[in-house]
Amino acid sequence: QKEDIVIICGRYEGVDERVKTIVDEEVSIGDFILSGGEPAATVIMDSTIRLLPDVLSEKESLTVDSFSDGLLGYPNYTRPPEFRGMKVPEVLMSGNHKLIALWRRFQQLKKTYEKRPDLLEKANLSVEDKKMLNYIYKGKDFEAYLKGEKID
Repeated sequence: QKEDIVIICGRYEGVDERVKTIVDEEVSIGDFILSGGEPAATVIMDSTIRLLPDVLSEKESLTVDSFSDGLLGYPNYTRPPEFRGMKVPEVLMSGNHKLIALWRRFQQLKKTYEKRPDLLEKANLSVEDKKMLNYIYKGKDFEAYLKGEKID
């Protein structure tokens, strides 16, 4: 745990190679090109500051937010329950918190599989997660999983 953090933002090609010999750590936020290091510095600051005490109003956000468990987040919906013909999934309106949690986990696994399958290799998956993933791999939806439809 450090008391101070200094972020050096590179431009185009990066920073002077000699700087790398005096820093504690070099950080990358991903495999893409930016015109400067400022956007990356902002990402690092935001993701670090939220870990400080009293920054988040809900402490549980640290453990349930997207990516906190190495997977992408589940889809979010707000009011109204229908907008331009698009409806909030019925399960979310059911009031059945256990079923809602199961649906969210299924969606989280599905989204990770579709957008960042590499994360699944490192994820700490439960037996139930693996079962859900088998349905997802076969193109089955949450309802099929709930019904226990047979998959090949």
